[in-house]
Amino acid sequence: MNSAILASSPEVDGEQRVLLHGVDWYQYEGLLDVLGDNFPTLRMSYLEGTLEIMTNSSAPEDLKKMIGMLIEAYLQETRTRFHAGGSTTFRQAAKQRGLEPDECYCLGAKKEFPDLAIEVVITSGLVNKLDIYQGLGVREVWQWKSGQFSIYHLGTTGYELGEGSKLLSTLDLNLLARYIKPEEQFDAVMAFRDTIRQQMEGDDR
Repeated sequence: MNSAILASSPEVDGEQRVLLHGVDWYQYEGLLDVLGDNFPTLRMSYLEGTLEIMTNSSAPEDLKKMIGMLIEAYLQETRTRFHAGGSTTFRQAAKQRGLEPDECYCLGAKKEFPDLAIEVVITSGLVNKLDIYQGLGVREVWQWKSGQFSIYHLGTTGYELGEGSKLLSTLDLNLLARYIKPEEQFDAVMAFRDTIRQQMEGDDR
């Protein structure tokens, strides 16, 4: 591989990132085939010949599982049809883009690419993932960082930072954030379900 390390980040909370330049699409796919199943803690983000390889720690894993469980609880309680994709690798050769979201969802039926992607941000990335998501046509990207969500909506010229979700317009993201308690998974999810049910009962009155 005729690639050179352009940048690397110091290890923070168990995360470390390395950036490679000059990686062609077939090399990227080859690395996915070799490393994907054998090293599940590695994440790769590919953008037009630039490849970021990141090691994952337990902290973001716990957070993304917690967020995913809460979102799925909301979708189930509101009877919203969805297909959960987890950390599936999404890639498109024509756009020279590929990555694995922390969590992702198709609303309604399963699609080639998700409608919604969730990213837990512990350290700053070396590749702009929003550029990758834009090329894949993901309609919303939610970033969880420092205890709050940033919601990006895909527009005609790229992603725009919004106040809330357009896909899940009735979901109170501040409420969701209050139940993100990785050390209390079961109790937090059950309490969140109870709150959603109470809200729905109040709306029916």
